[in-house]
Amino acid sequence: MQIVYSDRRGSRTMDHVGSAHDEAELEALKAVAYQRLAAGQGELDLGLDVAGAPGAPLPIVASRMGHLWDALCRAYDAVGLDDATGGDRVFRDLVLARIIEPTSKRDARRVLEEVGVAAASYATVERALPKYATDAYRQRLATACAAHAALGPASLVLYDATTLYFETDQGDGFREPGYSKERRLEPQITLGLLTDASGFPLMIEAFEGNKAETHTMLPVIKAFMATHRLRDVTVVADAGMISEANRKAIEAEGLSFILGMKIPDIPYVISSWRRDNPDSEIADGQIFTQPWPASPTDQRRDQVIYYQYKADRARRTMRGIDEQVGKAEKAVAGKIPVKRNRFVQLTGADKAVNRALEARARALAGFKGYITNIDNPTPEFTLQAYSRLLNIEKSFRMSKSDLAARPIYHHKRESIDAHLTIVFAALAVVRHVEERTGWSIRKFVRTARRYRTIQIRAGGQILTAEDPLPADLRDALALIVGPGLAH
Repeated sequence: MQIVYSDRRGSRTMDHVGSAHDEAELEALKAVAYQRLAAGQGELDLGLDVAGAPGAPLPIVASRMGHLWDALCRAYDAVGLDDATGGDRVFRDLVLARIIEPTSKRDARRVLEEVGVAAASYATVERALPKYATDAYRQRLATACAAHAALGPASLVLYDATTLYFETDQGDGFREPGYSKERRLEPQITLGLLTDASGFPLMIEAFEGNKAETHTMLPVIKAFMATHRLRDVTVVADAGMISEANRKAIEAEGLSFILGMKIPDIPYVISSWRRDNPDSEIADGQIFTQPWPASPTDQRRDQVIYYQYKADRARRTMRGIDEQVGKAEKAVAGKIPVKRNRFVQLTGADKAVNRALEARARALAGFKGYITNIDNPTPEFTLQAYSRLLNIEKSFRMSKSDLAARPIYHHKRESIDAHLTIVFAALAVVRHVEERTGWSIRKFVRTARRYRTIQIRAGGQILTAEDPLPADLRDALALIVGPGLAH
């Protein structure tokens, strides 16, 4: 394709535009040639429709966040959610729209249109939501997630619970006031989450807002094991999730566990060490082991308790004790009013500082307890497994912030369960993307959504164009969709 310029004296100059190998390339070169011919020339506004005229800008007929959407679809498929839902496009679109921009189900249509995806009507979404709240639908998703995590009888599973509040004054039997981790008084629900050791979600369950967290763990684990026909898994949970009765119930179910435990009194192994080493300081990271074998009449396995000392933990605990004891002394002296303080001992009208409690608290500063009933445990394995609870805490933070899990626009139990099903699936996709790329989902979405794929009409042909990708995004996309598809 060339542009030939000539004048009255017969001289000619040529401007080479390019070479075409098919009709689409020829149309594109013609458009470029027309624009070069019209460059620098004024235009009279005659009120005529000149769209598509030679030299006019080429019309964009479609624009989509192709790289972002294709990567999320590939991650959705990789987790196994497409097979689990039977190719339910409405569910997939709701899940991926929540990852891109958490919003209401009604507004998800706007998000999808901005992505460049044809969205189902809100009436279609409303008809589908009851299906997403059913146990059968959620179990299929849990099965897919367990298969993706390659979960087996020897696998570690992490459990934690949180609360989601509602902006209402009246409880309804499900949304009820209770102990809130956010210190709110509104009705709430309690949310139990089960993940693998990396924080990948395996099951989510909602409970009444006034149900104690310690009563939520066993029902979730039993339901999960029944669904996947597992005889035993190793449960890892924080001390705040476990009561003595709860631990016995876990033991009665024949489950293995690694649990954090509270230390109400100075353990014998610690007091014995101090008695034998009166002039020595406990080393940072030192672990004390206390076997707890089962007697013939006990309905449990042999257990082992580990007590680990951390200097930094001791420093922070000591600072808190000093502050509380100082306030207790001022309260006893009548300088400040008596408030909730564990070191103030009240005997009738008499007030005193509980020095025995203070001594015990100082002696335990820096220690944390861990108890397990697995066979032949080691301190390193036990503590490392417990440290993985940071992964489930990350999943909870992600679901609350990045995925806006709090069901603001839902009031009935069925719609709340459907909403949590979508959040659960979105969390699975997010954890897969983050594991594959090493990027946070917020960074991945914010970066990838800027690069759109555009279709342009040139004559009778449709041309595809896109912004060039930076190297780091191209590498991240390749880790999700494969190197051959991340252009």
